[in-house]
Amino acid sequence: MKEVTSVFTALILTVCLAFSACAMSADIGSDSGEMRKEMTSAEFAKDMGMGINLGNTMEAFWAADTRKCSGASVIGGNTPKNYETCWGAVPTTQECIAGMKSEGFDTVRIPVYWGNMMAEDGKFTINESWFKRVDEIIEYARSADLYVVINVHHYDEYIIKNYSKDEAIKIMQKIWKQIAEHYKNFSDYLIFEGHNENLGTVREGDNFTDDEKFDYVNEMNRIFVDTVRKTGGNNKNRMLIVSGYWTNIDLTTDSRFVIPKDTVSDRIMVSVHYIDNAMYWTNKIGGKEWLDYSRAQCELLKKAFTDKGIQVFVGECTSIYSKDRFAENAEHTDSTECLGIMYDMMNEYGFIPVLWDVNQNFYSRIKCEIIYESDRKLIRSLKDNAGSK
Repeated sequence: MKEVTSVFTALILTVCLAFSACAMSADIGSDSGEMRKEMTSAEFAKDMGMGINLGNTMEAFWAADTRKCSGASVIGGNTPKNYETCWGAVPTTQECIAGMKSEGFDTVRIPVYWGNMMAEDGKFTINESWFKRVDEIIEYARSADLYVVINVHHYDEYIIKNYSKDEAIKIMQKIWKQIAEHYKNFSDYLIFEGHNENLGTVREGDNFTDDEKFDYVNEMNRIFVDTVRKTGGNNKNRMLIVSGYWTNIDLTTDSRFVIPKDTVSDRIMVSVHYIDNAMYWTNKIGGKEWLDYSRAQCELLKKAFTDKGIQVFVGECTSIYSKDRFAENAEHTDSTECLGIMYDMMNEYGFIPVLWDVNQNFYSRIKCEIIYESDRKLIRSLKDNAGSK
């Protein structure tokens, strides 16, 4: 009788655990769940075309105390919509995301700050309603036939600055395990990016050497990849993007930055930001120095990664060049023209360019279209010339 009871108890526990695991996973909705194992990473990069960020939206936060996971009392509520709109964005709609596809984009990057609604329970449990809102936006994108990239945003500001290295890595592991489990049944049109600008800052008082900082970044990326792969399902073969050191091109192409080993081949990309970053912030856009600098940055990435079969995801690119950013006597003085030059350069090298955009900047989330006609014509012509899907 005891044996029968034990078997029955074990059966009940198995069923409960199975149900619990299913409950953790998101409904894939319009997503097919398909994994195209025969595709190379280079084919993925080409198919992803040009992308756009849903910026200042799901990564927006408002916290009086940066040690806390939530700043709900400051924004007047503790719902996903409160956070989604607290930096001025309008609520994301199906029409908004579908418009991105219609205008010529094939990828949308959705930066996410999971800490907005995360329990301070030692497990860093992500709130179910926060997951649900991210699920909805992913569904908008997949029903529009867009690739989707989600990440862990603001990890540096809220975890690394407030915890020791060992603690920060353990917390990151807990966060990515939840995310990976939740989306493990989605197709390979959903891509995970480990962080935003990895190790852009460290905790005050942590006097790491340069070598130790590189070790920190490498360990963060290794744990990200290992954690996702161990959740199984489609995550065993999902495309992953490891974040470069601060997504700075010079730091990321340093020999001390290491791409983590993987259990599957050709399923890791690397992310950097802004190939003309130094020229933008020193007001040298449009001249020969700008062109030479940007090409030199591309060459660094080519030698370090693409020549070795690792695709480069430029997760944030300049979308609007304001007049004050141009060099004196610049040859190229039109924002649209400069955007086209940078895109052509990145496309030449096989990189994946993703425009940084916020509400009513480049793309109108109200009218669901690119704001300036010249930019609209450019993006559509670039898509046609690239022959993307």
